[in-house]
Amino acid sequence: MGKLYTEIDDGLKAWIEKQQMFFVSTAPQSPEHHLNTSPKGLDTFRILGPNRVDYLDFTGSGIETIAHLRENGRILIMMSAFEGVPNIVRLYGRGRVHFESSEEFKSLVSNFNEYPGTRAVIDVEVHRISDSCGYAVPLYSFQGHRETLSKWAQQKGAEGVKEYQQGKNLMSIDGLPGMLMNEDSNA
Repeated sequence: MGKLYTEIDDGLKAWIEKQQMFFVSTAPQSPEHHLNTSPKGLDTFRILGPNRVDYLDFTGSGIETIAHLRENGRILIMMSAFEGVPNIVRLYGRGRVHFESSEEFKSLVSNFNEYPGTRAVIDVEVHRISDSCGYAVPLYSFQGHRETLSKWAQQKGAEGVKEYQQGKNLMSIDGLPGMLMNEDSNA
């Protein structure tokens, strides 16, 4: 049933690019702290090479993924087929956070459409790729992407988003450093 891949080959790349959503999971070092899984959508995922992927990270009510990556870099990206042939693909890797003020961000963000409220590009070196059957995953029909977050960020404007980040994105729920205002370094 399950298969290991050494890289994202053409067939896997074609399958990944058809998926409308993906999940990102991270964990802090401390077993006392909280794990995190975040669903992602929109056209925010890119395959940059056989073992490298990026995705856009938007301003939100939390900063768990970024805080965990800053602490230890571990990340898992999972995609599941909700239509067609069942399949689940997991990309295990080490992630780096590139904030808006960094040169890496400016270079990497050019691979994406522009979205208001983008706070970082998450750059992942993938070291393990696996798939599994997904036989028990239910079938869903894709109706479209939600525009709520983009509209929210657009309505707030750049300064309003920065103000929101200052209030909500400085620390994780466990007190780990998240976003530092005027951040120039990478995690």
